[in-house]
Amino acid sequence: MSRENVDVVQQALAAFSSGDAAAFAALTTPDLEWTTGLGAVEGEVFRGHEGVATYFERLNGAWDSFVFHAAEYRDLGDVVVVLGRLEGRGRGGSVPVDSPVGAVWELRGGAIWRLRAYLDHDKALEVAGVEARRRRSVAREPRS
Repeated sequence: MSRENVDVVQQALAAFSSGDAAAFAALTTPDLEWTTGLGAVEGEVFRGHEGVATYFERLNGAWDSFVFHAAEYRDLGDVVVVLGRLEGRGRGGSVPVDSPVGAVWELRGGAIWRLRAYLDHDKALEVAGVEARRRRSVAREPRS
């Protein structure tokens, strides 16, 4: 089921980058646990589909645009690590952001049940475990 998990994560990233909370939530379990190390919501845990809605509301309130550009997917079976960068433009002052990002996606039954995101590739790899560094990437997308 591993390749299918990468496909689910790719769909979730597309929904995230387009700001589509409903499409993102549809790819998660009802007991989702989403911990983020990103900006205004750093360290906060968002739970379930209600948490997805709250996260997207906060994100949309703070940013004109916010996109996760995936550069590398590491397939670890029920865990998918995505390394890339975040690009965004803040509301009001329109401050641009371009930062590395690493996310650890854990899936159960073909749906995302836990997501942890960090502004550091090495931290995401560390959280996923040493094995993540040894596995080869299953897909690469060009940096846009």
